[in-house]
Amino acid sequence: MTNPLLARSDLPLFADIRPEHVGPAITELLAEANAALDKATGDAVPADYDAMSAVLDVATERLGRAWNVVGHLNGVADNPELRAAYNESLPAVTEFYTRIGADERLYAKYKAIAASPAAKALKPARQKALSNAMRDFVLGGAELQGAARERYAAIQDRQAALGQQFSEHVLDATDGFAYYATTEELAGVPGDIQASTRAAAEAEGKEGHKLTLHLPNYLPVMQYGENRALRERLYRAYATRASEFGKPEVDNSAVMRELLALRQEEAKLLGYANYAEVSLVPKMADTPAQVIEFLRDLARRARPFAEKDLAELREFARTELNLPDLQAWDQAYASEKLKEQRYAFSDQEVKPYFTETKVLDGLFRIIETLFDVAIRPDTAPVWHPSVRFFRIDRRGETVGQFYLDPYARPGKRPGAWMDDVRGRWARPEGHTQTPVAHLVCNFASPVGGKPALLTHDDVTTLFHEFGHGLHHLLTKVDDTGVAGISGVEWDAVELPSQFMENFCWEWDVLKHLTAHVDTGEPLPRALYDKMLAAKNFQSGLQTLRQVEFSLFDMRIHAEPGAEDRIQAMIDDVRREVAVVTPPAFNRFQHGFSHIFAGGYAAGYYSYKWAEVLSADAWSAFEETSALDVDTGRRYREAILEAGGSRPALESFKAFRGREPRIDALLRHQGMA
Repeated sequence: MTNPLLARSDLPLFADIRPEHVGPAITELLAEANAALDKATGDAVPADYDAMSAVLDVATERLGRAWNVVGHLNGVADNPELRAAYNESLPAVTEFYTRIGADERLYAKYKAIAASPAAKALKPARQKALSNAMRDFVLGGAELQGAARERYAAIQDRQAALGQQFSEHVLDATDGFAYYATTEELAGVPGDIQASTRAAAEAEGKEGHKLTLHLPNYLPVMQYGENRALRERLYRAYATRASEFGKPEVDNSAVMRELLALRQEEAKLLGYANYAEVSLVPKMADTPAQVIEFLRDLARRARPFAEKDLAELREFARTELNLPDLQAWDQAYASEKLKEQRYAFSDQEVKPYFTETKVLDGLFRIIETLFDVAIRPDTAPVWHPSVRFFRIDRRGETVGQFYLDPYARPGKRPGAWMDDVRGRWARPEGHTQTPVAHLVCNFASPVGGKPALLTHDDVTTLFHEFGHGLHHLLTKVDDTGVAGISGVEWDAVELPSQFMENFCWEWDVLKHLTAHVDTGEPLPRALYDKMLAAKNFQSGLQTLRQVEFSLFDMRIHAEPGAEDRIQAMIDDVRREVAVVTPPAFNRFQHGFSHIFAGGYAAGYYSYKWAEVLSADAWSAFEETSALDVDTGRRYREAILEAGGSRPALESFKAFRGREPRIDALLRHQGMA
């Protein structure tokens, strides 16, 4: 029987892959990659970039591609058998990548390449790839010896297992909660949510409405539900996910402690004072102190606005909602009511205009207009019937393809993300491989034969992930290590994604993104004006919330011994920067997958750092127009096509002609 993970097909055979294929395929591909490593580091292959790539990169790319497929399925179609197969292969895969990253023979070959006269003649993109590789060898422990090298490898293995465990605990805790509410309890909750929760209960043969902790279900209840006891019930369940307040088998307390301790130990082995320093080596920011000062400066600027936001909210809750003691589970509800009163509109009023089909059509048109491409439906095997596949063409030639998986469902981890299936690469065999991406969201599914309805926040999320996708797909760089998002500093990688969010606030764009689900009418201008007026509603509070998460992340990775005072650390950060303190039982950190399972360790600040870049980049379009083709071309060439082939600051300056400034961010958020 042929193994679909070993098939040399152009695209993954998702429909054919079963858990039992994982182990045999990964074992075979690891054997191939190990053989390639031995060959590449032997005398038969010279210390030449192309010669090494033809042997080693071909084998490791094939392994990486198959493992990405398994990891992707683990994230979007989790089941006990697949999870077991993934976890069984994870140690061997981690061990291989740790070993290759620290292989003395390979490091010696790369040092010889870097020192050769030929290195100076390499194209700039390849020089950048080589420079990154040399840096990564050092960070990968290539200069460690003996027991230190063995301990470093053991730490990598354990960290991979713990990150996976953290993710599983969050998913299981999220999937493990259900409350069957009566119709009376759902007073105030929008009709489409009531319909979908009733359908979910009926599918299980239950009475009432099935409420879960998945955001398309949870958030509308918190925003619109009039039943305070129901809001408190859901908030407590959500805020204590994967903590000591739930099932012991999904508690992340010990996982976080061990992960933090291992990261600090890794930093010490590599000669750094703390893990935050290690994390920043390949980023734009120079030191933890610089990041912390950036965050504290932002907090100082935002605080007066946040204090005003909170005072207004408390006064409104007391006088208009009879809530003299505003609690955490009241905040979203009171905020929504205040927004409705102040701006005479609600998110629910806007939602019927954002049908998924119309939003996608409008998004594709923007991309086609600005970036000189055409997006067309395409065919490929998929992992779920709701997944779609598209290709991006330029003048009849395919430049990339992508999968779109839009809806929330059990077994799919929460959140939204872009991931690569494969990168652009001028392969040693002589042809150019085009990039392919996954774009994953967790929107509410269509109900009652109508198209799915998106909130404006959902639309913004979709544009955000497409920004990442375009960065990956529109690159013109042929060296796989610096093509697309590869090699881009982590604190600049959010620039293209946050940049795309700006389109969601432009009238000339929005009128083409909207068509009422029942009448087909576009969004009325008067309603748009209300949305725009409310754009920076509570922006002070929202900014402080992001600063809180970022400062917590940086400090727990910069301060030795932080693993023993995780709760104390977040309490300390809140005392410093927050104006709203969550209840004592809140365990936000137990579900903070970005930093414990998602690669953002000592890097969550990237969202605010890159927001400075993206707001300033967008201001170039404000100087012309949102759909100005010449500005779009310059942005595409300077930022998207360049990928990681040069420092992000150079790409930014190539587009704007100067260094970034914070003014645009503060202005966009109403805090100038």
